Amino acid sequence: MSSITLQQAQQIIEAAKQKSQEMGVRMNIAVVDAGANLVAFARMDGAWLGSLDISIKKAKTARFFDMPTGEVGKISQPGGSLFNIEHSNGGLITFPGGIPLRQGDDIIGAIGVSGDSVENDHTVAEAGTQALR
Repeated sequence: MSSITLQQAQQIIEAAKQKSQEMGVRMNIAVVDAGANLVAFARMDGAWLGSLDISIKKAKTARFFDMPTGEVGKISQPGGSLFNIEHSNGGLITFPGGIPLRQGDDIIGAIGVSGDSVENDHTVAEAGTQALR
């Protein structure tokens, strides 16, 4: 199984931080490897402390299910096939801001971003994924 390197994770964090600065938001940014283990993390000055854990859980959730966390959220609503899944795995985050990281056909990790609206979290996470392309 391929996994993200520290150098790649740092590049992803830098790209996400740059997007955050362009948007004028302060974020917590986490990158996990293919095994959902934390590889790199950045808390921008002034980012919410409560979002630290959320960013890590978004990254892990994206890797556990190999889909963006917002997609997990759609299928975990009442009546959905994964209703209440957020209570598994020590707690998952099922709203936007977590995205799997791909290299070719392989998922090598995931990014999780938290610190502003979920729309902005997702935008910053998406910018981080661009560092791999």
